[in-house]
Amino acid sequence: MSMELFELINNLSLKLNEVLLNAGMWAPLISSLLIIAEGILAFLPLVVFVTINILSLGYIVGGFVSWIFTIAGSFLAFLLFRKGFSSFFQKKIENSKKLEKFMDSIDNLKFRQLVLIIAIPFAPSFFINLGAGLSTISIKKYFYALLIGKVFVIIFLGYIGSSILECFTNPIILIKVVLLILLAYLLAQVVNKKFDLDGRF
Repeated sequence: MSMELFELINNLSLKLNEVLLNAGMWAPLISSLLIIAEGILAFLPLVVFVTINILSLGYIVGGFVSWIFTIAGSFLAFLLFRKGFSSFFQKKIENSKKLEKFMDSIDNLKFRQLVLIIAIPFAPSFFINLGAGLSTISIKKYFYALLIGKVFVIIFLGYIGSSILECFTNPIILIKVVLLILLAYLLAQVVNKKFDLDGRF
């Protein structure tokens, strides 16, 4: 991505942030509903909605509400793609060796790898939900991966606020992103070892 694109995204986020802050007591409700929509609409900046919830409700309550709604939005999107487009997409896979190979790699993702992908703060939820929904990944496995992965997404987004541009220009923040993702990976490994999610699902 170019610096101009970063600035465009940052300006959009700041504008949405301003609009929601002027919504008063309705701001947390509106931002939470937009968090659900973000699971399907890739262009919506999740960081803005998480920031609004934390500013309105406090870090703990706002973060918890954001985590719940982020999981709900992603899981609903996953189910929509799984139930609504899976059969149609399966026909496309059968006619494309490259697509079939790509989907096989998604189907075979380990639990810790799935959590790792979900935990990347700026990975578009839409594409992750789409890929998982069209794959054969177990519904329970994806749900549990969301529970862990989204924790670290919310922690990071709540920490940086709505300054997206700074995340890509400040090496300290980038290091913290890597550390959070690594922590998510290690936690997923511990959970999987304890409950054998790869084996059960």
